[in-house]
Amino acid sequence: MGRRARLGLLLCLAALWAGGLAAADEEGNQDESLESKTLSAEDQVKDRSTGTRVVAGQIFLESGKPDSQSEDEENFHSQEEEKENSLDELNSLEMSNLLNKDLEEAEIQSPVLTAIGGTAGGEPCHFPFLFMEKEYAECTADGREDGRLWCATTYDYKKDQKWGFCETEEQSNKRRQMQEAEDVYQTGMKILNESSKKSQKKEAYQYLLKAADMNHTKAMEKVSYALLFGDYLKQNIQSSKELFEKLTEEGSPKGQMALGFLYASGLGVNSSQAKALVYYTFGALGGNLIAHMILGYRYWAGIGVLQSCESALTHYRLVANHVASDISLTGGTVVQRIRLADEVENPGMASGMLEEDLIQYYQFLAEKGDVQAQVGLGQLHLHGGRGVEQNHQRAFEYFNQAANAGNSHAMAFLGKMYSEGSDVVPQSNETALQYFKKAADMGNPVGQSGLGMAYLYGRGVPVNYELALKYFQKAAEQGWVDGQLQLGSMYYNGIGVKRDYKQALKYFNLASQGGHILAFYNLAQMHATGTGVMRSCHTAVELFKNVCERGRWSERLMTAYNSYKDGDSNSAVVQYLLLAEQGYEVAQSNAAFILDQKEASIVGENETYPRALLHWNRAASQGYTVARIKLGDYHFYGFGTDVDYETAFIHYRLASEQQHSAQAMFNLGYMHEKGLGIKQDIHLAKRFYDMAAEASPDAQVPVFLALCKLGVIYSLQYVREINIREVFSHIDMDQLLGPEWDLYLMTVIALLLGTIIAYRQRQHQAIARPAGLRPAVPQQEPPPEHQPPQ
Repeated sequence: MGRRARLGLLLCLAALWAGGLAAADEEGNQDESLESKTLSAEDQVKDRSTGTRVVAGQIFLESGKPDSQSEDEENFHSQEEEKENSLDELNSLEMSNLLNKDLEEAEIQSPVLTAIGGTAGGEPCHFPFLFMEKEYAECTADGREDGRLWCATTYDYKKDQKWGFCETEEQSNKRRQMQEAEDVYQTGMKILNESSKKSQKKEAYQYLLKAADMNHTKAMEKVSYALLFGDYLKQNIQSSKELFEKLTEEGSPKGQMALGFLYASGLGVNSSQAKALVYYTFGALGGNLIAHMILGYRYWAGIGVLQSCESALTHYRLVANHVASDISLTGGTVVQRIRLADEVENPGMASGMLEEDLIQYYQFLAEKGDVQAQVGLGQLHLHGGRGVEQNHQRAFEYFNQAANAGNSHAMAFLGKMYSEGSDVVPQSNETALQYFKKAADMGNPVGQSGLGMAYLYGRGVPVNYELALKYFQKAAEQGWVDGQLQLGSMYYNGIGVKRDYKQALKYFNLASQGGHILAFYNLAQMHATGTGVMRSCHTAVELFKNVCERGRWSERLMTAYNSYKDGDSNSAVVQYLLLAEQGYEVAQSNAAFILDQKEASIVGENETYPRALLHWNRAASQGYTVARIKLGDYHFYGFGTDVDYETAFIHYRLASEQQHSAQAMFNLGYMHEKGLGIKQDIHLAKRFYDMAAEASPDAQVPVFLALCKLGVIYSLQYVREINIREVFSHIDMDQLLGPEWDLYLMTVIALLLGTIIAYRQRQHQAIARPAGLRPAVPQQEPPPEHQPPQ
């Protein structure tokens, strides 16, 4: 019993350890955009030497001698490093010791495979066994046409001819069916990953459909999401729901998360936030990063749960760790955030997307040898975004052309591509170093930063912290974010310099202003632990949230936008709704906009405004001005809720005070003018109208008309409030104009009358007679003096 209990404990520890690693594995891909790409264990170990550790998704070498630290520094490292080190020690030392010590016992107590049928049914299989001059350490299907697995019960099969099956016929059929399904799935995935044409992707999904019908789990996950979003398959919410339920029964975290989304959004099922929370929780426990992100947002905003900053921090930090580990030297893809409401309100406003004609124009310039166009197109294809797909092959070609022309920026980016390596560019520290040196010698900050990385990690050169610091400082002085980030990291870790958290904070802040993801991540860690700053859970959560929203799933923002532009509002709204659950403010406002315009037929007409109101509210809570004004409009007109002027007034006032919105100020002026939700006050109405005109030039014309109307109302109100007879009775004309004021008045009237009569007579004489009233003229030609003017 002692040995069995110990073995059971060992297996439990191993399962927990494997579960922790499984949470880091990538379960999705770019097409589903539902899981982040995480580094494998081999990638994480690569390029490390003795005494290294990972900070902010990067590998940092320990300095030779530790610098002196204050008590706060010691506390931070005891809190963070001991947790990680203790877990590593448990995983590496205790687990290995336990496994090594009990390996023989586990093997002895493991169940022995017994042969079924054959010539030695009931006897234990012998491993290894010899068959056709080859040793087999496991069951094999060699020598059999039906593919059924068998084993020998003695070492030499040819000599003893003793064998039996390793599985029943039913098990064999099931295994062959699953193998067939796996083959079909792999065929579909190969076509899907290697092709960019829509027709070929549709063909790939036909293979995946076939594999899903054969109960292949991964195929069912792919197909269910394709049916949900309408990706290369016709959108069918009900069919996707049935597949998600089936996946949930099998324990799929993706299926659990998606079923939670359906209950949260009320698609295909009756909305239930309680059920959504349960499924999200199970999905998160299974390691699904999207589920963690959704729970982080819910705890942060208090949606369906009690608001808890610490719980939100736990979920967001876990996801941010994976996103940070996925950041490459080139910086990853660009997240394009386009608000549909802003596009409609301001059609001429640039959305950040490049028109196809403009891209072709740049390509034409690049072909003609324009170096700036070559570098610009290279960067666009390297990172993707602005309507351009990521394409390392084209990026490499453009950078090569510009580098041959002597452009230092292109040389530096070629160095980055060689340093990182890809399917297009083989990894080569030596080649990268050559390009970095050429660019750095020309004063290019990108090259200087790359050269600093080479000296920091010893890539192609010996490790030299002083030179690394020197090049990072040069790059940081020119405002290059990578140089600022690495300089902050060196101060943070005390590599090549004395540990200085204030300097680290300074450079991380500078890098974050340039939008570097790892700068946000490092700042979040510092605020979460109170390192160099006062601990702030709220600030840490906001920073981690920013990092999480830069994960690979953010690519679906662009997919949803393209679906909307192609006229598929149903597909767009479902994608935006899922992203809205993850906390993307732009997705919340876009989902609300589509519902507000009643363009999504999958949502019932009676539910359109209430759901739009919900997402306008969530977007407004994240600081989006238009959403706050929309909330005021919905309560003012009673869209999706009862008419409530007081609540509308509150929302308009918040938009006015916090975001200085001219529209909100104008609406407040109108409500003060009419006395809606607030006491009528014409003076305050004029004040808000004037504020609106000052806040935006576009508001000046409507404000002018409103003020004219207000002036008329004010005049009428003034006249209504006074007694005209009483006013005239108090006027003494003799005292005002003299005793003969009536003669003066009669004279003025006579002069006015005479002037009018004279003016009318002169005007009458100037008018010519109409041609039809002229007298008839004889047919003969009149004398010249009587001819009418020609």
